[in-house]
Amino acid sequence: MKTPIQFKLNGEDVAAFSDSGANLLDTLRESIGDLTVKGGCWQGTCGTCTVLIEGAPRLSCVTLAESCAGKSIETVAGLRRGADLHPLQNAFMEHFAAQCGYCTPGMLMAAKALLDRNPNPTRENVVDALCGNICRCTGYEPIIQAVLDAAGGDSRRRA
Repeated sequence: MKTPIQFKLNGEDVAAFSDSGANLLDTLRESIGDLTVKGGCWQGTCGTCTVLIEGAPRLSCVTLAESCAGKSIETVAGLRRGADLHPLQNAFMEHFAAQCGYCTPGMLMAAKALLDRNPNPTRENVVDALCGNICRCTGYEPIIQAVLDAAGGDSRRRA
């Protein structure tokens, strides 16, 4: 049975029909057309599908779409404002933190959630915030440095 749901996606009101019991990942990609949300494991273990729901990082592959009715959801598509990239996106480019790019949307959203609640994180804060996101390419160091740089601090002083 299809269930109508309405929510805000990247600041815009959206509506979709979702199968009862469908996850948010599939609803965003298939019903809404936001292909920036990636699926990796579909089990809630890799972090690739991380989105922000009401500002908190959530795994969209294990979140029921129906539970998001009336809520605010942000995906990596909402980071950029016009032609201006988000500071995190710029920092990821500068540090080559997006090698194959598959984990990047989830990493960016987890990092954004951290910086929204703690604009001056330590290295340990960044590591903790990203611990649920798996990357097979970078060795994590470029990602950690990018997040610290996006926060505006000298990462060498943030040990």
